[in-house]
Amino acid sequence: MRRTAIGVLAVVAVLAVAGGAIAPHDPLLQQPDLALRGPSLAHPFGTDYLGRDVFSRLLAGTGTTVLAALQSVGVGLLLGVVPGLASLWLGRTVEWLLLRAADALMTLPFIVFAVAVTGILGNGLTQAMIAIGALFAPLFFRVTRAAGLRLTRAQYVEAAELFGASRTRILRTHVWGKVLPTVAVTAAQATGGALLAVSSLTFLGIGVKPPAPTWGGVLASDLGFLAQQPWAPVIPAALIMVTVAALNALADHTTSKERVDAGLAR
Repeated sequence: MRRTAIGVLAVVAVLAVAGGAIAPHDPLLQQPDLALRGPSLAHPFGTDYLGRDVFSRLLAGTGTTVLAALQSVGVGLLLGVVPGLASLWLGRTVEWLLLRAADALMTLPFIVFAVAVTGILGNGLTQAMIAIGALFAPLFFRVTRAAGLRLTRAQYVEAAELFGASRTRILRTHVWGKVLPTVAVTAAQATGGALLAVSSLTFLGIGVKPPAPTWGGVLASDLGFLAQQPWAPVIPAALIMVTVAALNALADHTTSKERVDAGLAR
């Protein structure tokens, strides 16, 4: 399972980097005379209602979709991990304020919040991903805080404090290296959720304006013509589902391995 997941993610990574370059057709080229054609040698996944090659649009849209998901996870990491570690050493007042801020963000719905932010700041991909990343922050905050909380009570950390080690040195030397694996697993799981969020937003035309190709945008255009092409939405939907499943499978395998290693260490 792990090798399959890594293989799927490797293919997606290659397509994210070079998908637009290897696309057999211009993903924006409209050919109305070829509209809603079925799969063929020239168009493996058929064409959409404007005669654009669906296969090329999916390849070209991979980079935008994956980059947007990684951008939102990066924002979540920055806004969650740093405060999560800071809450352990900056006193009870800061800890209480950060916990309340995390609780408040957890109550906000992803899509509605992203729509509101893009409505205020403009309909752009960066604005939408900052909104999604802000809502991922409580997840990283709580995971980082929980992992770090155990370490702050460890004897070697207490010994380092007694010997006069600074908090920065303790975090860098004794805490961060042990928190990082947990954060990495959480990031993999969050990336799957981010892909779903990005696909949902682009499905609604939020973040990336048509005709720019994205997985969600291709799915939206296909759903409008189910009577002519009932099979068409299956392709972009399967691409989204397989990628998210691979991310979750890799995260689950890593988590299981960490638990086994921890059990052997005991």
